[in-house]
Amino acid sequence: MTAVGSVVPLGAGAVPSARRRRRGRPALVVAAVVLLLVTVVAIAPGLFTDASPTDTDPVNALAAPGGSHWFGTDQIGRDVFTRILYGARTSLLLGLGAIALAVGGGTLLGLTAALGGRVADLVLMRLADILIAMPPVLLALLVIAVLGAGTTNTVLAIAAALIPVYGRLVRAEAMVVRRSGYVEAAVGLGLRRGLLVARHVLPNALGPVLVLATVGFGTALIYASALSFLGLGTRPPAPEWGLMLSEGRDFLQTAWWIGVFPGAAITVTVIAVNVAGRYAQAHFAGRTTR
Repeated sequence: MTAVGSVVPLGAGAVPSARRRRRGRPALVVAAVVLLLVTVVAIAPGLFTDASPTDTDPVNALAAPGGSHWFGTDQIGRDVFTRILYGARTSLLLGLGAIALAVGGGTLLGLTAALGGRVADLVLMRLADILIAMPPVLLALLVIAVLGAGTTNTVLAIAAALIPVYGRLVRAEAMVVRRSGYVEAAVGLGLRRGLLVARHVLPNALGPVLVLATVGFGTALIYASALSFLGLGTRPPAPEWGLMLSEGRDFLQTAWWIGVFPGAAITVTVIAVNVAGRYAQAHFAGRTTR
């Protein structure tokens, strides 16, 4: 306890947080390296292998990991390592596409609720509450039941499940910005509504949303893998991590590598995304509180 009138050294309260940031930097560096590697693999998988992800070799089916097949082969002789490399592109595009649509749709929903008047706000937010109350995977399954299975519909289904979450966040941020002093001054100066939204409300409301989207990308990646695991996403023989995990579940006793390595790829990527996203959130929160 500090006595009344005693002097507290400048910046003393920031020491623990600075120490925490230093302790978290090794994890951030590892996460950044993992994400960079996964990105390079997704863009140019041919740099790491000359094999095709769809070539079959029944003679070497269910071969254990070794020199010729680092991660072994699956039930029809396809190289698991190659399929994981080529599957990175599909898996990442599913997550990125879903989160981009979710942020875009959530921004439209949130701005309409915040700026569209009391009735629009009430109707849209009650609808968002109903959708948020449902488990996202269940909501995605309902969308797929209407649209049908497939890669594109998987992206739309995941985006539909996440739009209410981002819509609520955008609405909350837009309401704060709308009541701020500089926005009221701009209104007093006669700035048109469209320019007001484009110049002031939207840029300031999107900051926290984009930070949250970094963590949301990991969530979208898990949902995409889950839907592919259930046979509702990417269709075989295309390589995709969730689909590969589904194909390997019947061989865990005899050929564990078919399912373990794709599962490890999903796990490591999602952990790296979450570490980077949490750091971005902490950095953004620290910057906004200064």
